[in-house]
Amino acid sequence: MSTFDTVIRNGTVATASDTMQADVGIRDGRIVALGQALSPGREEIDARGRLVLPGGIDAHCHLDQPMGDGLRMADDFLTGTRSAACGGTTTVIPFAAQEKGQSLRAAVEDYHRRAEGKSFVDYAFHMIVTDPTPAVLKDELPALIEAGYTSFKIYMTYEDMRLDDRQILSLLAVARRHGALAMVHAENADCIAWLTEALEEAGQVAPKYHAHARPMAVEREATHRAIALSEVVDVPILIVHVSGREAIDQIRWAHAHGLRIYAETCPQYLLLTSSHLDEGYEGAKCVCSPPPRDRANQRVVWDALADGLFTIVSSDHAPFRFDDPQGKKPGGREVNFQYIPNGIPGLETRLPLLFSEGVRTGRITLNQFVALTSTNPAKLYGLAPRKGAISIGADADIAIWDPDRQVTIANGMLHHAVDYTPYEGLQVTGWPVSTFVRGRRVWDDGQVQGRPGDGMFLPCGRPEMARPKVRDTAPAGNYVGDRPDALGRIVRPEAANAREASKRHAP
Repeated sequence: MSTFDTVIRNGTVATASDTMQADVGIRDGRIVALGQALSPGREEIDARGRLVLPGGIDAHCHLDQPMGDGLRMADDFLTGTRSAACGGTTTVIPFAAQEKGQSLRAAVEDYHRRAEGKSFVDYAFHMIVTDPTPAVLKDELPALIEAGYTSFKIYMTYEDMRLDDRQILSLLAVARRHGALAMVHAENADCIAWLTEALEEAGQVAPKYHAHARPMAVEREATHRAIALSEVVDVPILIVHVSGREAIDQIRWAHAHGLRIYAETCPQYLLLTSSHLDEGYEGAKCVCSPPPRDRANQRVVWDALADGLFTIVSSDHAPFRFDDPQGKKPGGREVNFQYIPNGIPGLETRLPLLFSEGVRTGRITLNQFVALTSTNPAKLYGLAPRKGAISIGADADIAIWDPDRQVTIANGMLHHAVDYTPYEGLQVTGWPVSTFVRGRRVWDDGQVQGRPGDGMFLPCGRPEMARPKVRDTAPAGNYVGDRPDALGRIVRPEAANAREASKRHAP
């Protein structure tokens, strides 16, 4: 009788911390053994000369998200997760987006209907909160966090989604009180609107002017403000899709001052530049927010990846077809830059791009690659230790890589429903040749092996990384007289007395 359902033999196993020669034993969808010369399995896979890595977790992607103005995302849960599996990703976390006036719970329920029976890989949901009514803040959001939706996104831009500072503070307070992680899209909406109006008045409306309307200062200011708001509430936040130097400088400042600020970047800020927008209307293919910057800025982002400033790398997959009246040509026309739907496809190419341009070039290590694309997302969003690692007891989510395989990226070889890739013609070295979700093969040697519905929904735990930083030398609760303030922060009696004394002596 076989001890294991599957044994992956002779591969080089890499985790976020270690690299080793080991066999991997799988039983009932879990990793149950790591070692040398494991006993036989019912299925034997020889991974000699290959890397055996945890399946990727793409923690920032948009699938079948409801859109207004006659727009439609190209990928639903079937095509999007199929492309994820073919790119070595075994878990995705897209967004259940609340519309103004809509119940947040209704948005989550609608998103479950959109996902049901379609996914090739496992999935969880973030929420997007656009209407933080008293009912949402007091009842719906805390109940949904308790039910396993432990992260939500806040927008500081886009008229139909942006929140003001007071609304953001209210949501951060809920995150702190209930142990959720808040993600922030940091761009200054008023600056963008003012610049857009000026550009339009000057007749500068081609896709390339999208970058002019969103200079780094716009991202820098909003990043600084988001950090300040998180400091006021004393709660960690994640700044998503950080594009460059000026926002990175703000995050470095926060880290230097002991603030728990996490940062995410994406392949488009490592490989694309603003010149990709300057190709006539073809530049619409690369319109995303924040926009790609310049070559010098790319080096800054790579350096920040290498030195640990970034916690995760996600795709921010936002799929719109180019030649489509519901996509990049709304109504079938070439439109001014402000009306081009924001976003580029990237679910399937995220891992190969970062592996080739990061690991193969020596910019980052293999272990950093695993941390940025799998282990850290699992920890950040409450999926660890079940996901994100090759370890005993974890789900057997595994990608076997040929580190030497050379592939020239072409849209025709990809498995999404978008009619282009911004990385057309780029040659990469290293590609996932087999992908397993909970021990089931979903991609192998160029063939899709999985089926719609193989993936399952994952309720998320409260992430340890979302816990506020303990600021006292002794743990909270050790002193007689400790009391929480209105936000649940521990206030020492001596600290409170000192504040009162300072008020009395203030001029």
